[in-house]
Amino acid sequence: MTTTQHTSMANHWWWRPGWSVGRRFYTWHLTVGDQPDVQRYAAVYRDALAHLPGLDPIPDQWLHLTMQGLGFINEVDEHEVQAITAAAQSRLADLPPLELNLTDVTVTPEAVLAPAQPADAVTAVRNTIRAAIADVWPSIPEAPDGFRPHVSIAYSNAQAPAEPVYQALSTVNTAPATAARIAAADLIVIHRDRRMYEWETYAQAPIG
Repeated sequence: MTTTQHTSMANHWWWRPGWSVGRRFYTWHLTVGDQPDVQRYAAVYRDALAHLPGLDPIPDQWLHLTMQGLGFINEVDEHEVQAITAAAQSRLADLPPLELNLTDVTVTPEAVLAPAQPADAVTAVRNTIRAAIADVWPSIPEAPDGFRPHVSIAYSNAQAPAEPVYQALSTVNTAPATAARIAAADLIVIHRDRRMYEWETYAQAPIG
């Protein structure tokens, strides 16, 4: 676990600009909830954190690695979304298959998360998706820098001291190793109506 400790947690579920109940958003994710190693890894930490009321543990089906947003579904042309999907499918097919590992958890004010390695390989997938967007749109949403690939384990839902979170995580002596093979990037339609990121898959782009 990270040695840089925060003193307090914050509510992750504040309404960011543009978001509200009922809004839906196109975004690219790597969805990993079907990976057995990731399931076992997340379960160990969910169990350790389960007694803390200020956290929302993420169920297996909603485990994900955030990659690249497109926009709210009522603000982008679906034909252009389909063109971006086709470009991503063509470009990602040229990348090597992605083998993903999760490293020791870290805590941010809004989440407990596991960094994903190799970071360069994950970033290459994101950059390829961004190149596909540039094939269709004159500008790419979201900044190219500051991307830190990770899989969140739980979200903070309240202002609270962080120390109990660190104490709970310290009870995990050894987490299971992860070796997840990611076969595709998913374009999903996501919402956060129920204090969780939930989605339907719009399209997939195989990797490799």
